[in-house]
Parts: sequence; C-alpha cells; structure tokens
Amino acid sequence: MKSKLLALILVLSLIANAYFVFFYQAPVEGAQVQEMQERINSLEKENERLQTQITQDNQSLQSYASQLDSYREKIYELQNGSQIRPESLQGFATLQGPAVFQKVQTEQDGPFVRQSVSEEGALINISVEVQPGKGRVLVQTTPLMGVVFQDAANTAVFVAENETGKQLSSSDIIFSITAKDEIPGVDGPSAGALMTLITISALENSTLNNSITLTGTIDNEGNIGKIGGVLEKAMAAEAGGKTLFLLPRENSQLVTYKLRERNIGSFTVIERVPEIVDAEEYIEKNVGINVEYVDTIDDVLKYEA
Repeated sequence: MKSKLLALILVLSLIANAYFVFFYQAPVEGAQVQEMQERINSLEKENERLQTQITQDNQSLQSYASQLDSYREKIYELQNGSQIRPESLQGFATLQGPAVFQKVQTEQDGPFVRQSVSEEGALINISVEVQPGKGRVLVQTTPLMGVVFQDAANTAVFVAENETGKQLSSSDIIFSITAKDEIPGVDGPSAGALMTLITISALENSTLNNSITLTGTIDNEGNIGKIGGVLEKAMAAEAGGKTLFLLPRENSQLVTYKLRERNIGSFTVIERVPEIVDAEEYIEKNVGINVEYVDTIDDVLKYEA
C-alpha cells in the first residue's frame, strides 16, 4: 500500500512538473518577447522622430543660408547704386589640417556579425580662393562636410576680414577640402582657426609654413577654442611630416588611461584608470611632434611670421 502511495505521489509530481514546463513558462517567455517588441517599436518611433527633426533642422539651416545670400545680394546692389563698391580681391592659400573620422569595421564570427567603431586621424588639404564676386562664402568638399563646417567657414571669413581690414562684399571666398585617401564625411568646427589663417594669407598674399598645422574652433572675436580627438590629430600631423602642432590652450589637459590589475577573491580584474596629463608634454614624448598652445588667431600668426 505504501509503495502504491509513493508511486501516486511520483506520478503527480511528474504531472505538476510537466504543467510548469509546458503551460507556466510559455506565457512568461511570451511576455518577455512582447516587452522586447514594444521596446523595439518605441525605439523605432523615437528614431523616426529624430530623423524628422534632423530633416527640419537642415531645412531651417538651408533657409537661413538662403536669407544670408539674399542680404548679401542686397548689400551688393546698394553698394553698386551708391557707387561705393569695394575693390574686388584675388588670392589663394592652402594648408593641411588634421581631422578625425569614425571607422566602422564588421567582423563575422560564425553566425554572428559584430561591428567595432574606432576613431582615426587624417590630414586633409584645405585651400581657399578669393576671386571677384558678391561676398559669398562657398565650400567645395571631398568628402562631404556638414552644415557646422559651413558655419565655421563663415566665421573664419568674418574674422579674416576684421584682421586684415579688407572689405570682401565684392569678392567670393571659396574653400576646397580634399583628402589624399578616401575617408568618410567629417563635420565640425575644429578647422575654423586653420581656415581663418589661410584666408588671411590669401588676402595678404603671404607664404604659409607647410611644416606647421593647427586645430581649433574660431569665434567672431578671433578666439581659438577647444576641440576633440587631440591625440588622433597629433598622430596624423606627425605621420604627415609636420614638425609643429598648434593646439588650443583649452586642450592643455589631456585624459589618458592606465591599466591596473585588481584582485577580487580568486579573480583578477583589469581596470582602465583615467589620468590627467599635460597635453604638450605627453604628445611631444609619445607622439614625437612639437606642440605650442594658442589662444587667439594673433597667436597663430606669430608662428607664420
């Protein structure tokens, strides 16, 4: 009798286990799948919203650029009508500048595909041509640059006009950007200081020192500001044969990382510990190119004298 009771209990236990396996877990897994699908749908909607916002922003920027061209056209017509049109200017200058771009590598490991994104530096050729025109600032680029780069070009021309005292409303300023190697499109204001320098050189018909390169933003007052990708740009400058790298003083502190081992029980954990170092000292020692800090476009011009 006792053995029959044990057998009955065993059968009931097997039935209960089968119920939990086939009937209880399935709804939980289904709920997880549904939750993940809802998250995916939410992310897709957010992505669509951001894409729409980007499109609207680009349209607004294009509208602002058209308005700027319209205002310049009116100024040009007013100057012609009052017969005070400034003299048309001509000039040309070019210099290599460092840029940072993202490189995406795809690796396949069996059925799985993974992507790794890294940042690399490269030198790009930046030139400017000043010719008779209507005060337009034009950018011809390969690879394509974004609207932030166009804004930096306008600021560079404004500063160069103030620095030289020459009126550019009767001249067109055309920037050309090319890269020796095929690289993805880059964008950003970090070439502003360099574009200001070459525009001043073109207007004053001065010779640039090709062993020097620089990076940094530019504002309407001629101040040079902080940029990103300092190490990548320094390495690109050194690899390109440059001997002096002019860096914004705001980038004087550089964050590097050291590997440190830490034992937790029987495990050894390797951590990346941040360390703040002086950018000039670190780059000169580890990259092998001389570095000087600059604050304004006037500081840059001292190294080109």
